[in-house]
Parts: sequence; C-alpha cells; structure tokens
Amino acid sequence: MTERAFLGVDSSATGRRWIGPEPETNRLAEAMTQVTRLPQALCVTLVRRGVSPEDVPSYMAPALRDLLPDPLTLKDMGVAATRFLAALKARQRIAVFADYDVDGGSSAALLLVWLRAMGHSATLYIPDRIDEGYGPNVPAMEMLAKAHDLIICVDCGTLSHEPIAAAKGADVIVLDHHLGTEELPPALAVVNPNRQDETGDLAHLCAASVVFLMLVEANRQLRGEGVKGPDLMAMLDLVALATVADVAPLIGVNRALVRQGLKVMARRERVGLRALADVARMDQAPNTYALGFLLGPRVNAGGRIGAADLGARLLATDNPAEAAAIAERLDMLNTERRDIEAAVRAAALAQAEERGLDGPLVWAAGTGWHPGVVGIVAARLKEATNRPAVVIGIEDGIGKGSGRSIAGVDLGAAIQRVTSEGLLLRGGGHKMAAGLTVEEGAIPAAMERLAELLAKQGAGLAGPADLRLDGLLMPSAATPAFIEQIEAAGPFGAGAPAPRFAFAEQSVTARRVGESHLRISFGDGIGARIDGIAFGAFDGPIGPMLENSGAARFHLAGRLEINTFGGRSKVQLRLEDAARA
Repeated sequence: MTERAFLGVDSSATGRRWIGPEPETNRLAEAMTQVTRLPQALCVTLVRRGVSPEDVPSYMAPALRDLLPDPLTLKDMGVAATRFLAALKARQRIAVFADYDVDGGSSAALLLVWLRAMGHSATLYIPDRIDEGYGPNVPAMEMLAKAHDLIICVDCGTLSHEPIAAAKGADVIVLDHHLGTEELPPALAVVNPNRQDETGDLAHLCAASVVFLMLVEANRQLRGEGVKGPDLMAMLDLVALATVADVAPLIGVNRALVRQGLKVMARRERVGLRALADVARMDQAPNTYALGFLLGPRVNAGGRIGAADLGARLLATDNPAEAAAIAERLDMLNTERRDIEAAVRAAALAQAEERGLDGPLVWAAGTGWHPGVVGIVAARLKEATNRPAVVIGIEDGIGKGSGRSIAGVDLGAAIQRVTSEGLLLRGGGHKMAAGLTVEEGAIPAAMERLAELLAKQGAGLAGPADLRLDGLLMPSAATPAFIEQIEAAGPFGAGAPAPRFAFAEQSVTARRVGESHLRISFGDGIGARIDGIAFGAFDGPIGPMLENSGAARFHLAGRLEINTFGGRSKVQLRLEDAARA
C-alpha cells in the first residue's frame, strides 16, 4: 500500500509528494531521545543516518584520528610517498599537473604548500579547458618531462595511458579518484581508491583527500627519520573545500575532514581563501553552503572561462597582494560565468523539452556553447527533471560535454561503456558526474546508446523526486539553540543532507528580491514569525504562488539556518517547497 503523503501533500508546488519519517524511524527516534535528551527532530535525522544511541557521542564529535585510514591501505601509496620524498631530498625538479576544477586546484595547492614549507618549489601546470581538454595530453607531458624529474598528476591521469607513456625521462605519480579501467597507465604509482583492484572502501574520497593521505604517509616516513614534516591539520581547509565542491558524500572520514577543515578555515589564516571570502562577502563562519555555493564557484570560474591556473594559484599563494588580485579577478569571472550559463541553460532547456523530458536521459547539444558551463547546466537539467542529464558544447565538429546523474544511477560507468564501444572519443568520471568528447555527427547515436544503458539502471522510471521530510515543527520551536543542536550533527551535504522540516498552515507575506529570489515571513498566529528565503523561486512555480497569496495558508518545507547579517543573527528558513493548505 502506498504510504500516505505527509500533511496530505501528494503534489506540491514543484510537483513532489511529501514523505515524512516512517513509523519505525519515529519509534527509534523517540527511544533515542529518552537516552540522549536530544530533540526528537534531531534524533530522526540520526536514525536515518543509521546511528545507534550508543554511537551518538562519537557521531556528534567525529575524531579524525579515529576515522582517518592508514594511507598504506591504498595500493601504490608507499611507492608514491617514497618517490615524492626522494625528489624532495635530492632537490629534483617536480611538476604538478592538475585538473582545472576546485578538487584539482586544492590538490595542487596541498602539494605546493607542503613543498614550500620544506623549502622546495614545484612547477604548476593546469591544462586549458578549451585548447587541451581534461587531463594529461601528449604535448604537455612531453614538455614537462624534458624539464622535470617527477610529474605528479592530481585529480586526473587514471585513464591517460598515452600521455603518461609520452613522459620519457621523468617518473609519473597519479593521485586521483576517477573511475579506472582494468588496465592502468604506465606510471610509477597510481594511487586511486576507484582503481578496479581496490576494495572500494574509500571510493568516496575526492582527489584532495588522496593527496592529503599521501602527505600523511610522507610525514610519517620523515618522522621515522627524525624529521618533522609540515603541519597537515592546518591544510584541512583545502581538503574540506575540495570535498564539498566536488560533491563527495559526507560520510565516514569525509565528514571528519570537512568538519575539521571548516574549523581551520574559520581562523582565516590562508590568505587566498581569506581574500576570496571577502570578495564573496562572507560575513559569518564558513559552512558547507559557503564552500559549495560561494567559494567553490569562484575558484572554478578560472578553469571554466578564464586562466585555468587562477584557482590553484590563489589557494597556494602566501602573498596577500597576489591573493587579493586573483580573488578580484575570479569574482569578475564568476559573474561573467553566470551570464554565459544563463544563456546556455535557456537554450538547452528549450531543446531538451522539445526532445522530451520523460526518458531515461535528458540531453542537449549546441554549437558555440561554452564548455566551461555545460556541467553546471547539466546539473540544472538534472535537478529540474530528476533524470541524468548531459549537455554538450560543439566547436569545429567536436562536442565536449558534461553529465550529472541521480542517486542510484552510475553515469561514469555508462559513459565508459559507450566510449569502449567507439561511439565517444573519450569519456569517464564518477557515478554522479562525468565528461565526454564526441564527434558532432555521432552525438545522437551516442546519446541513444547512453540512454539505453541508463534505462537498464532504472533511470527514467520516476517522476519528480519525493521530498523527504524529517518532521513537523511549529515556528516557536525553531530557535537558535535548536538549530545549533541540529548543526552539531553536521556537516551536511552530498550523501548526508541537512534535516528538512515542514511548517503547517502558515500565513505568508512575500516579496521578490532581485530577478528571481523570494523573501518571505511566515507564522501560525501563536508565536513569533520566521523569515525565509527561496533562491530562484521565480524560475519555477514557488515565487508566483507565494508572491500574491493574500489570506491563503500554506504548508512550507525547507532547511533551517542561522542568518547573520550586520552583526545580528536570526533564524531563517531556506524554503524548498510549498503547498496550499
């Protein structure tokens, strides 16, 4: 029998069915509340995470020392760390070849900062997204090999067989997390939790975490020789930024890395991140939202539409003047990126709608679409349709695309399969995100085959995703103290969403902010009213529904947060959905 919709909402403003906690979840949460004295609303979240009452203290205060794996559990890690230290001791020439996104930039910065602390430097090389594409290429690797003894590929390289083979005369280490094939490239070491011969226990790590683990092993080897290595705990802000921006699931050690990294970032000691936070007008302690939506996109902007190495240079620099200049440049590029993205998104959505949004794959391709924004647009299409989405920009007969997937559908593996069948020139990635290169004429056939493979995984069977709620609250219960208790169960993000609550039968006043956002105030007539914000509300149905609501009452759903502005803090609802009461 179909479960009854929460508050009777079978189809909300966004077309979703609201689902509340299961009776068994509520029962276990009540029992946990009696043991821990925590609010039941928080206990529902903990039960859904699989936390038992006896594990609550350790879950609420995850210790990195307890969760950090031994680096040597990853294959080739000992070889990589030993060769890295040998290059340092012999003062050999080291090059760092990194991807152009936040994870690649953070990974490169970790190595550059660590080496600088040891009195050594390295060459940074990040390929141009348009001219060179993703990952190592033969000309670049040949050039770097002529001038360096060691090349370290971070956040790339696992599938780069020919380019790595071209690095004659230099050793190559790969520190990556992208899905690998059975055959590894001819590198000295390939450290990757997503190698085919790995256990998969650490498959959720981003590349920066893999780099961090290598530095942990390097420090351990130094300690065995009586040498003190750099302070790795102080570098966790970079690991946290990469983990959140790369949408790695916040489970296991990732959760501890991000939690500790946010504390490090709050100290504002890294001049690059401090400068970026200032241009982004961050006026409160960093959280996962700030990393994912304020800092991350600005670091990414250089690789998307500007100079590819700007983000890594910003994260690695110790020069405040250079940091300020790069941060300003990235902020300008991010504004430009948003304008480009809006135009491509409108064209892609129109094309996808004409093709149909009810299949296992939503896709669009267009000449002149900037390759730096196709991934963001694919994410928007995925969110709008609850289906895997691919968006391709075409230039000179070649399409370069990016895809985003939904939970339970492995897009990276499907794209690798289509590549092995010869329909794509290149392709690979993760379960949730992947990239591809394809000849223009082959795009329809490649997308048809990709859709077939995704359909076999269950893509396209569902309508709009159900909205899962953790409980019902009265406005009077949404206090700063309650939100602080909720935040203690964080950090929240991919794989560990923040608790989402419903407020029933609320009177609402609303006003438009900017072109598409909505500010609201709501209450039940009993306690104080609460403010709320709905970003992009007028890009969908929520804004028009609430803007002129009159005396109507609404059920509201979203995530609670503390909004700090002008030195004052108050409760705010980040509104995600609404339904007429």
